[in-house]
Amino acid sequence: MKLDPVRSALPLSWALSLALLAGACGGDDSFHPGEPILFGPEGNRLHVFSTGENPTTQLLIPSAADAPGTGRDINGQICFQRGTHRFISGEDTGQPNPPPSFGFFELEGSMVGSLGWRQIGRLTPTFQGEPGPEGVPDTADPYGCGFLSDGRLVTTDIGNTASGPGTGQLIIWFPPLDAPSPRFCKLDIGIGTAQGIYVDDEDRVHVASARVEPGIWRYSPPFPTGPDAAGGCGRVDSTGAPLADGVAKEIFIPADENVPTPNGVAASPSGTIYVSSILNGVIAEYDASGRYLRRILEPPAGEALGPEPYSTGSPLGIAVDSRGTLYYADLGLVLRGGDIGPGPNTGSIRRIRFDSDQPRAPETLFAPGQFPDGVGLFMP
Repeated sequence: MKLDPVRSALPLSWALSLALLAGACGGDDSFHPGEPILFGPEGNRLHVFSTGENPTTQLLIPSAADAPGTGRDINGQICFQRGTHRFISGEDTGQPNPPPSFGFFELEGSMVGSLGWRQIGRLTPTFQGEPGPEGVPDTADPYGCGFLSDGRLVTTDIGNTASGPGTGQLIIWFPPLDAPSPRFCKLDIGIGTAQGIYVDDEDRVHVASARVEPGIWRYSPPFPTGPDAAGGCGRVDSTGAPLADGVAKEIFIPADENVPTPNGVAASPSGTIYVSSILNGVIAEYDASGRYLRRILEPPAGEALGPEPYSTGSPLGIAVDSRGTLYYADLGLVLRGGDIGPGPNTGSIRRIRFDSDQPRAPETLFAPGQFPDGVGLFMP
């Protein structure tokens, strides 16, 4: 995660501070068989949470600043490879040399409080935009991830945030992902502020785009099977990287008054779709055809963004467990002097549980925090 450029998905001209502050946590309770474990990056660290009635926490991966030489700078969406203990996240330790990447990790252990990890790979794409002094575009910012049913991985990087053409990318990666230089092909290189990914049971890839043509874009198979013409990647982009010959793409849920800046996307066990929008503090629910149903989260009536954040938070990354509980990373936006961005240590990680299909008030699992931008779930 960069510490200086704008990294917001809001279509406004403002500077977003990414100075990340400490957030220590710990815990020693085990999770029950079948109980999901929540993963949440914050402050370039990766926290984990049990998800029972009385959640406990653990700092799983310290930042590189916390633990020089052994820590990792983690951010964005967290995705587990199906049927394994292996997961993907944004990992940009030491950027710009090496450049921003996705880290591939193996989770070790079974108890929140004593979990371990090891890094087994690093996936580094090329990025759109003009290279800066260090040879990496300022828009190089890994975020979203998702796995297809056959083990191929899809990722997004954000690209331009507050202005300019859409330069976010959707990339497909071909196993083995723990190879020294995993092979990839770009499916799209012109997404306006690309962020969260949801892959459905038909391997359709849903991508949240907050700008230019905002909405939830849906990409449908077949997708390339290799990084060459024989595999469906017969073109190259301006960086010389493989580019798909063509992929079916459509707007599935357009941005609207409920979600003007779509940032995160996830599905409920019943098949409905949740979409988050940090600008207005809303998580909205849509049916399987993309029709609006209701707001699951919104600020209280009459509450406006100001020097203090929304009391219900500014949801960015979202995830849903098999019980239907909705989790979200609250960026903690504030409005000061005409600029909007995360306040000093105003972020949190929260969940929404349901009674008879009605959402309860959000519960805070972690606070205060700086720039918690993503979440992910491990389903034992």
